[in-house]
Amino acid sequence: MNSGTLYGVGVGPGDPELITLKAIKILRRVSVVFAAASPKNSHSLAEKIVSSHLNEAVPIVRLDFPMTLDKAKLNAAWRINADRVIETLKAGRDAALITLGDPLTYSTFGYLMRTIKETAPETSIKIIPGITSYQAGSASAGWVLAEGEESFTVISGALGPEKLKKVIDHTDKVVMLKVYRNYKEILDTLNQLDLTNKSVLISRCGLDEEEIVCNVKDRPDEVPPYLSLLLIKKKDAG
Repeated sequence: MNSGTLYGVGVGPGDPELITLKAIKILRRVSVVFAAASPKNSHSLAEKIVSSHLNEAVPIVRLDFPMTLDKAKLNAAWRINADRVIETLKAGRDAALITLGDPLTYSTFGYLMRTIKETAPETSIKIIPGITSYQAGSASAGWVLAEGEESFTVISGALGPEKLKKVIDHTDKVVMLKVYRNYKEILDTLNQLDLTNKSVLISRCGLDEEEIVCNVKDRPDEVPPYLSLLLIKKKDAG
């Protein structure tokens, strides 16, 4: 029996209409849909996005990944979940793992793909790209990411503002994802760098509760929702 193929499917930033036609085609063809989820959450936005596009007979199987920086716990979770996926594929069934945004941009899928390849190198894996949160966010805000000879840098704020300090002098604009956890420290750094009036905060992009703050000086420093990002333009940018 031939093994199945695993598809890493990006389902976009949250708006169900921003999932691609190719993603829908794959989701309607596979036998199983896997969804990465936190054990603490009873809901999954990625599941909600794809629910109306699936055949009723296709099960959605949750893969629990703990929200932790403990590498030992994360490695254990990746191994357990990789084995579950491999078992399905070895039974000759195609499967999809859905992820918000794009599968290869700050996604759990990248870690799982590497773990599967370490365990079963012959596994067939294909990637279906998705629209990222910062693409959707810049569109909602009408904020040009780059034009002409400009550059922009995408960074994570998961560990705080240090990365911003390192890159700001070497790029024209910055996209900072995962800003909720260290938002106050990040805001302090924006103030120090005189960038608050050039920074746009976007939360829950494409959802009913979407919030766009075109100058973060106008917003209290309370922690924003989990699905939040910053678009930052240097003061001297054109």
